[in-house]
Amino acid sequence: MKKLRARIFLGYGGVVCMGKAVVLALSLCAAPSWADEVVIAALGDSLTQGYGLPAEQGFVPQLEAWLQARGHEVRLINAGVSGDTTAGGLARIGWTLTSDVQALIVTLGGNDLLRGLPPEAARANLAGILDAAAEAGVEVLLIGMEAPLNYGPDYQAAFDAIYPDLAADYGSLYVESFLAPVVAAPDLRAVMQADGIHPNADGVALIVEALGPAVEALVTRVQQP
Repeated sequence: MKKLRARIFLGYGGVVCMGKAVVLALSLCAAPSWADEVVIAALGDSLTQGYGLPAEQGFVPQLEAWLQARGHEVRLINAGVSGDTTAGGLARIGWTLTSDVQALIVTLGGNDLLRGLPPEAARANLAGILDAAAEAGVEVLLIGMEAPLNYGPDYQAAFDAIYPDLAADYGSLYVESFLAPVVAAPDLRAVMQADGIHPNADGVALIVEALGPAVEALVTRVQQP
């Protein structure tokens, strides 16, 4: 079990005859429901992409279904790329933030940890992503990654500090850990795929339940006048 947990941490949208006021009222009432839809792009790596799972069981589809079941008019865009680092996320943030995207969930850093990349580089890359979101007027939920002790306590402290620091600097919503719900599961093997790195559909469901309220807060931010 300890070995499996270690692997996880390493892995990681007739009017003519009517008065103008009546016409306006009717037009507002007749507006299609998609006018109020909140479009959220989920920028991440294999954890976001749904590696090893049928499309409908991945993180993005499960989160979208969870939000819609709670009455939210949302559309989620899966911008997860397996193996992506923070540098990869920064490289594609420009075309991820299309004109219809109103909010962004950022879950990157696991592959930086896997490769032992410098924390200062990850910080700069994530800051670049948040800069792009701010310039586009897009609200952000930043989800942290927790470094293992493999690279020493200084590396761990430097990496772990990236996410709360940036969230405070940019006023982003923040969740400490993406994988915490599966790590805390009573039977870890029951919620993980055979590789011991990626959650299975049940594990993803735990993650969605844990992150859902923060994403609801993100939707509320977008909808505030």
